[in-house]
Amino acid sequence: MSGNAGSYDWLTLDPDEEVLWSGKPASETMYGAYLTGIPLIIFFGLGLVIIVGAYLNRENTDYVITDKSVYKKTGVLSRSVSEVEYEKVQNTSFSAGVVGRSLGYGNVEISTAGGAGVEMRLRGVNDPQEVQKQLSRRVKEVQGGRDRGDGETKPDVLEEILAELRAIRIAAEGGSSRERPDSGAGAHDRDDSGTSDWNTDRR
Repeated sequence: MSGNAGSYDWLTLDPDEEVLWSGKPASETMYGAYLTGIPLIIFFGLGLVIIVGAYLNRENTDYVITDKSVYKKTGVLSRSVSEVEYEKVQNTSFSAGVVGRSLGYGNVEISTAGGAGVEMRLRGVNDPQEVQKQLSRRVKEVQGGRDRGDGETKPDVLEEILAELRAIRIAAEGGSSRERPDSGAGAHDRDDSGTSDWNTDRR
């Protein structure tokens, strides 16, 4: 499911930030609450509390993926919003249990560099594999663009090294060529001297 920033009063985006995907836990994630809660309704409404609690939790959970970050909002009575920027993402993965695979929902997990384990988990999203692919693709685009922008890609570094080696070689060859006339002149003098001596002896 996709959306826009106007759909979420809790989300403040940069002027040029674009929403790529948004969603919430799938409605199928409520099945467990139904199976547990309905039989318990006869026990002082305990089952109703379970069902209503699960419903409110789902309705107050939102996930948003933009071209810059991933956002997660949770909380029924209070609101908690967390963000993970793509520059910090080290790994993304998805998982689904037996029920989730049969009903088409699962979890998408995001790990960051320097973090301990999973930094953010998008629980119960529809088609988690597709969401993870889209997220992973965007992470690679951002981190690849960052490397090119900094000019620190491997080809650039190698080119700089080659340029420095060429400069050193040219400087060394220039020094050698400046030394050659002196040494050449010395050799010529020696040859002239030798020739004169030979001619004198011959006479």
